[in-house]
Amino acid sequence: MTTKELSSKTCTPCRGGIAPMAPDEARRYAEQTPGWALDDKATLIERRFEFGDFASALAFVNTIGALAEQEGHHPDIRFGWGYCSIVLFTHKIDGLHENDFILAAKINELAEA
Repeated sequence: MTTKELSSKTCTPCRGGIAPMAPDEARRYAEQTPGWALDDKATLIERRFEFGDFASALAFVNTIGALAEQEGHHPDIRFGWGYCSIVLFTHKIDGLHENDFILAAKINELAEA
């Protein structure tokens, strides 16, 4: 799967009751989401974005928030003056799901715009 294929998908509701993505599969998906770091246990991905000021970081967070609402998949976001850090994992399965990588790919497109 390519980055473009991921970003063209829509997140699907995860109601739980399924196993999180296996580490090998998570590593394959991570290759399609440049800039995102997979943690050691392959249970989450994270990326930090840098900005020239607080207002730019806040605007990016607000754009991500709108995207997250549209996709029905909500990241953990930390931000402050000049930065925004985003953590993605699927809370209902306490690990990674394809939705996390779909949202990461879409966030990457927002950052490039």
